[in-house]
Amino acid sequence: MDIREHIRKEPLVFDGGMGTYYAQKTHTRGKGVELANIETPLVVEEIHTEYLRAGTQAIKTNTFAANCSVYQGDTALVERILRSGWEIAARAAEPFDAYVFADIGPVTGLPPADILDEYRFLVDTFLAAGARHFLFETNSSTEGLVETAAHIKQVCPEAFVLTSFSAFPGGYTRDGFFVEELIRTVTESGYIDAVGFNCVSGVQSMKELVHLLGTCPLPLSLMPNAGHPIVIDGRTFYESAPDYFGEGLAAIVRDGVSIVGGCCGTTPEHIRALCAALADGGHMSEGASAQAERSTLAPSCSPFFEALKTGEFPIAVELDPPETGNADKFMVGARELQEAGASAITIADNPIARARMDAAMLAGRVQRSLGLEPIPHMTCRDRNLNAIKSILLGLSAEGVHNLIAITGDPIPTAERDEVKSVYQFNSRKLSAFIKSLGERGDVVPFHVFGALNVNSRHFPSQLGLAKKKMEAGMTGFFTQPVLSTRAKENLRTARDTLPGALILGGIMPVVSERNARFMESEISGIHVEERIINAYHGLDRETAEELAVKLSLEIAQDIAPYIDGYYIITPFARTALVARIVKELRRK
Repeated sequence: MDIREHIRKEPLVFDGGMGTYYAQKTHTRGKGVELANIETPLVVEEIHTEYLRAGTQAIKTNTFAANCSVYQGDTALVERILRSGWEIAARAAEPFDAYVFADIGPVTGLPPADILDEYRFLVDTFLAAGARHFLFETNSSTEGLVETAAHIKQVCPEAFVLTSFSAFPGGYTRDGFFVEELIRTVTESGYIDAVGFNCVSGVQSMKELVHLLGTCPLPLSLMPNAGHPIVIDGRTFYESAPDYFGEGLAAIVRDGVSIVGGCCGTTPEHIRALCAALADGGHMSEGASAQAERSTLAPSCSPFFEALKTGEFPIAVELDPPETGNADKFMVGARELQEAGASAITIADNPIARARMDAAMLAGRVQRSLGLEPIPHMTCRDRNLNAIKSILLGLSAEGVHNLIAITGDPIPTAERDEVKSVYQFNSRKLSAFIKSLGERGDVVPFHVFGALNVNSRHFPSQLGLAKKKMEAGMTGFFTQPVLSTRAKENLRTARDTLPGALILGGIMPVVSERNARFMESEISGIHVEERIINAYHGLDRETAEELAVKLSLEIAQDIAPYIDGYYIITPFARTALVARIVKELRRK
């Protein structure tokens, strides 16, 4: 029977988690299970057969992580694993008249063009072996999937392509994409035959994803884990009972699911219980309603942003958070800047990758205590998506409406043994994630800004990156300090090249010759002209500060035609110095 006809008549039942069951059965761990296609093919075939005897109607080849990115570019080895995996699965499936799906996991860690080449190599190998059904599973984005599906259909028009995403209970993936967007993208392509979810979540969380998604125009697939994993003595176990798994998943079929199976931790017993529950017609599962209730959020209200849009030239001042748990000095400085006329305070997020007071929590205090708009930086470093979403929910509740999304400084080399950094994605994906949260009504929509390095020697590449950031939802940019003619000219180019972008020109007062040489030599993204460095030679602190005010005001006047507001960076917590500059700008 053609697989499309099968799905129209009844649910299609897949097998379970090959990798976890293989480890359980052979008492092994830490080794790529795909190599078993070559080293222990009889064990792999036996596992396929166990699932088929349990009632499975479709099995996946044991090839999930078989790609050149995982196997260090060994194309010959990968091809051997794929062919062996296909032959073993086809041989096991034949007596049961079951469907065989070429299983392909995500290809990551490569440039986009190389990812496409790798996917094409994988599917061409399977097509040559006789594959007509393909499963792309555990994906966090659509990168390379639509193009690869189009290639499959071109070579084999009758092929069936199932794409499955891995999403957290909140409906977003580890790359920051929401499931509605991903499903819409693959559906509109016209090359995908079925979509769904697998891994990460258990049955109940999968049910919530189905309700969150709403109506799906394509056949929907669910392959949950056997509950949440626990680790004992370095080994991972899944504790969901087969009956609970089977009855819960069978009940979701009533919600319109066409394809069901298991992922990590699901054994032949889980599939047997699933098939039995489907034969009984399923039972209604218990649990809270999957559709999250969202209270109505007040609309965004940001005087700073309104001033920026209407050409009033607001002044944002950056003030680094304290290195201790005492914020008194920071708050005194923020008040001083507020009284001088600052429109907003930007708060860096652990600058130079050194731990300081949390920027988001400090932003909430500034908002409550001073009534001064805070603009916290949010880096992609040190937090995964769950942590970032939690912070965004809190900022929304505090009435903070502006953010600066940046990748973040890397951890210094000398500290990497003690401090591990987390870079789950880049600033563009972070911006898209923040924007999507607002569109779904989870938070008050934020105005997201990015960084623009006007000191770059290769500024066209910076402009190209800025355009991509705007496509990802950024509304404007805070620039690096302008301390050279090159930076000024690049700023002029940015104004001409980025129509619609709101730009805040960076100004950083230089307080001494030593300070200037340090910035020029050791701070990435800052360039200080030699004439400025030389101007501070031999000056005492008081005279140097007078010069700092004078030069900052000159720079502000020079860059005014190309910007929408000022972004002043406070050096060494010298708020009195910056307050003078703010007052002078206000007078002008």
